[in-house]
Amino acid sequence: MSNSINQNTEDTIDLKELFFSLLAQWKLIILCTLLSMICALLYLRVTPNTYSVDAMVQVETSKGGANAALLGEQLSSIMSDSGLGGMQLAQAEIAILQSRLVLGSTIKELNLDIRISPTDESLWTRLVSPIEFKTNYNSTGVSIHQNQNSFEIRKFNVPQNYLDKSLLLNFNGNTFSLVDQDTNQIVYQGNLNQPASIGAWQISIDAKTTPQQSYLITKNTLPTAVNNILSNFSAAERGKQTGVLGLNYQGTDKAHITKVLNVILATYKQQNVDRSSAEKEQTLNFLQKQLPELKKELDDSERAFNKFREQYNTVDVNQESQLYLQQSIELETQKIQLEQKLAELASQYTEQHPMMQEINAQLGSISKKINELNGTLKRLPEVQRQYLQYYRDVEVKNQLYTNLLNTYQTMNVAKAGEIGNVRIVDTAVEPVKPIQPKKSQVLLLSIFLGGFIGILFALLRNIIRSGVRDSSQIETELDLPVYGAIPRSEYQPSKIKKRKTLPVLAITHSDDMAVESLRSVRTTLLFTLAQAKNNVLMITSSAPNAGKSFISANLAALLAQNGKRILIMDLDLRRGYMHKYFKNNNQQGLSDVLLKQLPVEQVISSTDQENLDLLPRGEHPSNPSELLNSERFAQLMQQLQSQYDYIVLDTPPVLAVTDSMVLSKYSGVNLVIARYGQTPLKELELVKKRFENTGAQINGVILNDIEVQTSGYGYGYSYAYKYNTDKKKS
Repeated sequence: MSNSINQNTEDTIDLKELFFSLLAQWKLIILCTLLSMICALLYLRVTPNTYSVDAMVQVETSKGGANAALLGEQLSSIMSDSGLGGMQLAQAEIAILQSRLVLGSTIKELNLDIRISPTDESLWTRLVSPIEFKTNYNSTGVSIHQNQNSFEIRKFNVPQNYLDKSLLLNFNGNTFSLVDQDTNQIVYQGNLNQPASIGAWQISIDAKTTPQQSYLITKNTLPTAVNNILSNFSAAERGKQTGVLGLNYQGTDKAHITKVLNVILATYKQQNVDRSSAEKEQTLNFLQKQLPELKKELDDSERAFNKFREQYNTVDVNQESQLYLQQSIELETQKIQLEQKLAELASQYTEQHPMMQEINAQLGSISKKINELNGTLKRLPEVQRQYLQYYRDVEVKNQLYTNLLNTYQTMNVAKAGEIGNVRIVDTAVEPVKPIQPKKSQVLLLSIFLGGFIGILFALLRNIIRSGVRDSSQIETELDLPVYGAIPRSEYQPSKIKKRKTLPVLAITHSDDMAVESLRSVRTTLLFTLAQAKNNVLMITSSAPNAGKSFISANLAALLAQNGKRILIMDLDLRRGYMHKYFKNNNQQGLSDVLLKQLPVEQVISSTDQENLDLLPRGEHPSNPSELLNSERFAQLMQQLQSQYDYIVLDTPPVLAVTDSMVLSKYSGVNLVIARYGQTPLKELELVKKRFENTGAQINGVILNDIEVQTSGYGYGYSYAYKYNTDKKKS
């Protein structure tokens, strides 16, 4: 039954204990948080601000004006529906915006294929003193400004094998040189303010004063330069099928990215206008070829008609012939127009295209009607028939020539006022605030990240520190009684070895919680000492830094406050520092009594606490174990036992040296100090075996340095805490 209870206890996570253990390591968590914030501040220091500019473009519907002028509304509508001049899709316009057609022109306009940067732009340099490096890209070249250095690259063309390759640009007097970093050889050398051309090298650099620094310069190929822009450029349709495109461009130089995006907008709009006017240009070229031919045919028809009229003077034409003449003129005009458009489209489409089939069908219908009218014409008298035929030819060619001439003039006017089907709604405006890095978010994230890492480290420390955390473990697994659990005191200094004096809390801070817990231990010890073989209390530990000297000094002071005459002996002849608690100079001590045969009364000194005397360790001897196991020490112990009510022995750690095992034969009660969270249970088990092997036993264990928040461990701690709190309130 007890085994199952213990197993359940071990498998259960005490959230309260976990919380307080993390709270006790607040310094570690705060340290990790501060380090994380420092890293975030360094990141913000070396990371340049990133700005973003945007623009808006509307793609409007195109009606195909040239087609409408030649074919009329019906055929123009058919052509628009088939994709010739219809509304352009947003995705197609986005592809055009991101194409080399637009971006290549932008790169050429602003010389964006030239990349230059300072050679000393390292992380440490940006951290200590950020470089004031600025570039200005324009149509004339690239201007560079850095501190006192200023120059302009007006032309920079390199051979094919040096494209997309960084070259080192050095200045010396009025000359400059380009160095290949792979071979460390000068590949080109020229003079400032003097354009030069040597083979494929065409370089021109202007500078009023000679720059004092070196730079890395690269001439990019068109694909590389386009990819550099595309890495920061984006275009997307706003809404669904709205025809409104949102453009965005990002970079560290807000003036530069504003200029680049506006040039992209201007280039895109211009190519759209050029594309829209291309159809009109093609139609005008066609009309320019057709008008002279139609004029010649019209002149020939008029001369033939005038000659006929001079020969026959006049011909009587009845009403039926007039109707025939009007229909024939209209059909011939439509036929010639369709034949002209068919000839124009034949260079673009096959006979199976819907446009070609539609025009051919209309031509067939018109030809059929013309043939029917021609049959009627043949039944007329010969002179009247010839008259109508000459008159029809003149009228048809005259009307067609007039229509085409009007169309030509209309197209010229339309071409002059062409604006395209793209409207720039918003141009790029220079931004005010950067979009990255977001300083407040980075700092907030660093705080959370640092806190998380600190908590993680604290949990790892708890896992690694496999020390005793519960007094019930000692009692259950080692069958040793726990005399008390001593909480950590805020008055106990952390760096003991570096201090000349140490406080005895039982004297200086008698109301401290640790002292209250030690009073409970004192009560238990008095009952144990009353049944022991002598009045000697030995206090030891398994390993150093368990706090045995702290416990020894305060227990001795509390026993003295109880009206008993107490002697505390520092038997750690190697590293003992009990003299620091009682302001003793340690010039003479136990080692002097054992080696120099000094009287013990000469080295024992009184303390600030009444009834409490101290026997310090003295000088460090070469053979401490032999001295403690000598006959002289045995006689000394027998002498002192008769002079004092209780003797407290502060001994070295058991697992470090054998001194404690030697001293165990002189003691009546043996206490082992275990430090909370640091002393492993295995060490206590090994200490117990050492005592048993020497024929001695451990009377009890004191769990020391328990964190203040973890109340409830051990015996009497929670009651001492409550008593101490009530006392302060009163």
